[in-house]
Amino acid sequence: MFSWLKPDPKKRLQKAYEKKLEAAMLAQRSGDIKSYSLLSEEADGLYRELQSLASPPR
Repeated sequence: MFSWLKPDPKKRLQKAYEKKLEAAMLAQRSGDIKSYSLLSEEADGLYRELQSLASPPR
């Protein structure tokens, strides 16, 4: 009945993914390659989780 009030996990993950990518880009631009690689790895994990939500269940 009130399903429209529940937050969408896909939107939350998408925002977190975009935020990690932006932070990784800024770290790379500033020359902090270690932080860039860590943030990119975290973003990759979020992307995989996002893709698993998007795929239809079997």
